[in-house]
Amino acid sequence: MGEEGSATMSMQAVKQAIRKNILAQREQLSVDVRAAHSMAITERLLQLPEYRQAEVVLGYMNFGAEFASELWVVRALADGKRMALPKVNRHTNHLDLYWVDDMESQLAAGLWGIREPVVESCERLRKLDDVEFVLLPGVAFTRNGARLGYGGGYYDKLLANLNRAVGMQRPPLVAAAFALQIVKALPQEANDVKVEWIITEQETIACSMQGGIR
Repeated sequence: MGEEGSATMSMQAVKQAIRKNILAQREQLSVDVRAAHSMAITERLLQLPEYRQAEVVLGYMNFGAEFASELWVVRALADGKRMALPKVNRHTNHLDLYWVDDMESQLAAGLWGIREPVVESCERLRKLDDVEFVLLPGVAFTRNGARLGYGGGYYDKLLANLNRAVGMQRPPLVAAAFALQIVKALPQEANDVKVEWIITEQETIACSMQGGIR
């Protein structure tokens, strides 16, 4: 194995170690604490000017011990936002996006038990450049916007497609995470995309300002 292959393996090992550590810390939070943190994060998200100005938003449905993004989805729909949610396409290993306006009738448990749009009940989002605000999941983040996902690469592909579709007019990328998910450094690859905002239960971090706080 050449030096490049060895370095790649080393980077993946570091990423996996960070994932294991952060996920273990997140699991240790009590249900009540996670709920309180999620409510605080949701309120911060709703106050973000980039969210308030957007009419079309892309969200996701939570699973496991992560931020309860469903709270934000409910509030965004109540605000009259047009909401797109992802569904894993098992044939292409990409995320397909669908419009959702009724969570009860249009969502069902899918891959890993995550609630996903029901294809028969939802219209497919065809033009990525319609999206004006993106809420992203992740395991760990740095204050300057670096993101570590769960390792499936689904959002890396989605963000690459988004970049191709909109170019310089990319909508703001926002991450919601518990404060314990903020780390000092993350290994980065050339095609990794940084987020502009990170919302925790404690603060709203402006990553473009090198981790400044609004």
